[in-house]
Amino acid sequence: MTVFDLASGLLEAGAVRLSPKSPFTWASGLKSPIYCDNRQLLGSPALRSQIKAILAERAAESQPTLVAGTSTAGIPWAALVADLLELPMAYVRPEPKKHGMGRQVEGPQVDGHKVVLLEDLISTGGSSIKCVAALRHEDAEVLEVLALFSYGLPQADAAFRASGVRLRVLATFDDLARRAQEKGLLDARDQASLAEWRLDSVAWSKRHE
Repeated sequence: MTVFDLASGLLEAGAVRLSPKSPFTWASGLKSPIYCDNRQLLGSPALRSQIKAILAERAAESQPTLVAGTSTAGIPWAALVADLLELPMAYVRPEPKKHGMGRQVEGPQVDGHKVVLLEDLISTGGSSIKCVAALRHEDAEVLEVLALFSYGLPQADAAFRASGVRLRVLATFDDLARRAQEKGLLDARDQASLAEWRLDSVAWSKRHE
């Protein structure tokens, strides 16, 4: 299996910002010392090519017959991987479309297919699990969710266990924190703050309102 240090790539591409002292606010209102925008990776051809290759290598291990991407951020990675593996590709909306055919899974019919679902980022896992459910509703077998990065929140671990689907990621929160500390981007106090946030993001958020 290819060894690939995506955590360093995320930091070098500016895809991840770490700010324990001045936390970011997510759309949910949750305060966070970390913000990840994996779309920045698409702007680096060399890094994008590396990620495409390792995603395809990992996906091929499950022997899928179709690659799916979560809408919207998982779509480009699914397209790149499907092209490399010469497989059909679909994408999944978090909710059914409210007009037209009202589809939630777009592209070819997925019934009977063995699917690897590509996701760019795992936070609480809720959106990914909705996509898994949509694929299963259309009689696809979801082999796994393959993501670029996960915050490693307990909520996500619980969601994937409950759904019975395997999650694999190229880079973890621990990988990122370790690389950031090695590069001098975090001191020991910041490192401790990040660890506290991951263990209980809700309580951490309340303390930093």
